[in-house]
Amino acid sequence: MQYDEFANLFNKTIFEKSKIDLLKKIAKYPARYVGLFRPSQPKTKIIQNLLQSHEIRFGDAFEALVEKYLVESGYTILEKKFSNGSKSRLDVDQIFSKENSVFFVEQKIRDDHDSAKKRGQIDNFEKKIAVIKKKYESSMIKGFFYFVDTSLSKNQKFYEEEIAKLSRGYGVPLKLIYGSALFDNLGHGQVWPEILEHLKKWQQSIPELPEINFDKDAQESFDEIKQLPPSTYTKLFSNHKLDELLRVLFPSGRALALLADYFAQQHQSTNRRKYKTLQDMCAETAKRLAGK
Repeated sequence: MQYDEFANLFNKTIFEKSKIDLLKKIAKYPARYVGLFRPSQPKTKIIQNLLQSHEIRFGDAFEALVEKYLVESGYTILEKKFSNGSKSRLDVDQIFSKENSVFFVEQKIRDDHDSAKKRGQIDNFEKKIAVIKKKYESSMIKGFFYFVDTSLSKNQKFYEEEIAKLSRGYGVPLKLIYGSALFDNLGHGQVWPEILEHLKKWQQSIPELPEINFDKDAQESFDEIKQLPPSTYTKLFSNHKLDELLRVLFPSGRALALLADYFAQQHQSTNRRKYKTLQDMCAETAKRLAGK
């Protein structure tokens, strides 16, 4: 895989739509961001939220990356969503095949879970083993419990013992693996050094802290956040307790001005009252934040 493709995948998965997600969370859980019983200022809380979101999305990006490498290596990607017979749904991180063999992977970034979390991880893994064995009973099945980061192996002994029990109980070869071992086991050991090389280069390209000024590139911010449902904007603009926080996100009001124009255009083209209401609320909020 070329570096540009690698970087585009990570940037798109991790950073795209992060502004939308942030505004949704603020609208839905305003008390998590403002109030006297908070040890941080709104700006700090926003940065914390974005950094946490980026960490979660990093795992999503790595899943997508592994899948691309699997396709390049000649594997067929199988349906990842399963039902375990109840209303709940199971999503397998990776499941793929070659010839008469089916491989599945439970993929995590790092092995640093606490006691309750690590037990839950194994229980979830067992549910996936059961449904996969049932669906692919005529195939050779092999499973991996995979941690990407080799620097942490807090619960290695626990996982090894539990996975050995599952392997014996279900009659399915299962392995606990870290880092390069996934590709080594599949016979594509050259992939891991390439991933590490691309990852080091990509890390040097990303900013030290996420950009929280939506007005810095107002047009880009507008193009993203205009997709939010009207109810989200109603919650944001009607809650004056969020003004200090919104002032951090929209310091000059440029993105808000673009939103107000957009709502006006939507009102003209659809004649729906809600867009006129949103236009007025947006304009009023911009004036309020500017102290006018």
